[in-house]
Amino acid sequence: MITFVDIIVQGVLLGALYGLFAMGQSLVFGVMRMTNTAHGDFIVLLVFGLVALTGYAHLPLALAIALLLVIAFGFGFALQYIVLNRVAVRDPLPSLIVTFGLSIVIQNVLQQIFSADPRSIATGGFESASVSFGALTLGYLPLVTLLVTIALTFAMQWLFGKTGLGRAFRATSDDRDIVRLMGISHRRTFALAMAIAFVLIGVAATLYAMRTAVSPSDGPALLLYAFEAVIIGGMGSFWGTFAGGICLGIAQQIGFHIDPGWGIWLGHVVFLAVLVARPQGLMPRTR
Repeated sequence: MITFVDIIVQGVLLGALYGLFAMGQSLVFGVMRMTNTAHGDFIVLLVFGLVALTGYAHLPLALAIALLLVIAFGFGFALQYIVLNRVAVRDPLPSLIVTFGLSIVIQNVLQQIFSADPRSIATGGFESASVSFGALTLGYLPLVTLLVTIALTFAMQWLFGKTGLGRAFRATSDDRDIVRLMGISHRRTFALAMAIAFVLIGVAATLYAMRTAVSPSDGPALLLYAFEAVIIGGMGSFWGTFAGGICLGIAQQIGFHIDPGWGIWLGHVVFLAVLVARPQGLMPRTR
């Protein structure tokens, strides 16, 4: 019984990280209907941005994280406004090709600057600290990740459901031509959505870099986890994305318990099963 509880709890903690990976992807697709194949590489890019701020600029970790999120917001806004708005059309093929090209560029630039060696963020032992509840041991960092993911899910749901900006996001997603008649620039709205998505990516990158070492070529794997979490949970639903990440994490933990080689594979099996049985996902709409 303890083993079963431990598998579920550890799966939830791992799934919270996957949900955080996927939240920015869910936002981008929900607002712009854009296929962003560089999402995982954006996570890796911000990881190495944090490595540069702490390792080369020698900034304190808290200041480096705050500065990274500000940079991420500005970079996301500029990237969307200058580059990606040109391919933010109904046809998903142009955005897929452009973001795939960005993925290749990011991987090669990071390898040229930082080499192919994995890097991580030093946290003074916090990444390995844990608390025990009888036979159950929980790491502080995974617990913080779970709390941050829940808080951001609440925040994004509130943003979309209760604010003028959220209404602008939803209206632009539904019909950008009508929105233009109301005096709202869809280009600026899309850029704000990408800027917020990059802040979410920055938070995910920070917690991921604290948890494990990251190499410049890790982007495609992170994209896959984020994509699976979004599809399992449902496109455009933040709570669905969170639930999708949890399902993926639990499936992987069950697989790891059966056999160390089965963890990632069983997660893919669950993703395919949901795609076949319920292609719209568990919670396909943001309300």
